[in-house]
Amino acid sequence: MRVGIVSQFYAPEPAFIPASLAGELARRGHEVRVLTGYPNYPSGRVYPGYRQRWRDVTESGGVRLRRVPLYPSHDTSTLRRAANYLSFAVSSTAAGVRYLSDVDVVYVYHPPATSFTAAWLLRVLHRVPAVLHVQDVWPDSVTASAMSPAGRAGRAVHTALGAVMRRIYAAASSIAVIAPSMRELVVERGADPGKVEVVLNWTDETLFRPVRATAQARAAIGHRGRRVVMHAGNIGPFQHIEGAVRAAAAVAGSTPLDLVVVGSGTEDRAVRSLAGQLGADNVRFLGRRDPAEMAALYAAADYQLVSLKDLPIFRGTIPSKLPAALACGSPVVVAAPGDCARMVEGTGVGLSCPPENWPELAAGFRRAAALPEGQRSDMARRARDSYQRHMSLKAGVDALEIMLDAARTGRGTR
Repeated sequence: MRVGIVSQFYAPEPAFIPASLAGELARRGHEVRVLTGYPNYPSGRVYPGYRQRWRDVTESGGVRLRRVPLYPSHDTSTLRRAANYLSFAVSSTAAGVRYLSDVDVVYVYHPPATSFTAAWLLRVLHRVPAVLHVQDVWPDSVTASAMSPAGRAGRAVHTALGAVMRRIYAAASSIAVIAPSMRELVVERGADPGKVEVVLNWTDETLFRPVRATAQARAAIGHRGRRVVMHAGNIGPFQHIEGAVRAAAAVAGSTPLDLVVVGSGTEDRAVRSLAGQLGADNVRFLGRRDPAEMAALYAAADYQLVSLKDLPIFRGTIPSKLPAALACGSPVVVAAPGDCARMVEGTGVGLSCPPENWPELAAGFRRAAALPEGQRSDMARRARDSYQRHMSLKAGVDALEIMLDAARTGRGTR
């Protein structure tokens, strides 16, 4: 197949799904052309070594890549973020009319929804089918964010984006979603149920893989012969790390367990302050670490924490932290709603607690600390096996390859 990939975000930005998909499709013998912007996420500044210009085409590993200019911004300004999304829609559509005119099928990575503009025009002009890969459900994820206006203006944005998404769902030949409940929501929003498939996200397998725990990594996390639960990732309002700190403080005097927090974010200072106020000497903060270190840090810990607030937008998603942990063969302690908790419970890869309920999470920490090593090791083996079977790069690309070929031939996905 000749496959076009349209994604506003692409390596070296931390959006590895489009790049790993492109590389794997090329390794399988497909001709792959990528249309993307200049890297500027998450700082909102174009990365060093890149200079925006109209025509920038490179080829590597069988993947031909063209970058087009956009307005770089990733702050909370509604206008600047809209300019970021719309500028890529304009430039990618202008370039894509010729660059992707003879492909057999187009894959579109969403968000943002505006990335579908080029695919829509290719469908109109050249009858090129498109597969939409939904990572966030719009308009919900937009109107729940800081970039959305409040009040009547916010409601107007929600209504307008909802109408846009219905048109996009109708125009796509097939739609891949990343969780079962997301499928239900997309169908509820107007998508034909016969063309929506669940394809679980994989992780960056060059970074997250099973490794042996080293003395250096144990020292880095301050291991002191107790069970270690690690949160690695963003420390923001949605992760509810405050609850994890309260839970850890509640078991500090009775349970041999430490909570290690790796990463940074807008709530970093607040949760550090909270740990100090609570006298939680079993909570340690490591700050941001090089991604190349993370597999070793995962191996040095006993469990990975997956924590999210109990919001509707999270009930139909699988946070990226889960496949990363499972790929490393790490059991998880989950305090998240919906599909994430159900998946952990159904596969036996960890312990599940209700979200936003720190006393229940404290009880989960106690269970994690008390679990015999043999049972924890069994969880670890199931974690790795579950990842390989259902979440790996191979499993995901197998499913997307079938969808792309079905769209190309007009067979549909069901």
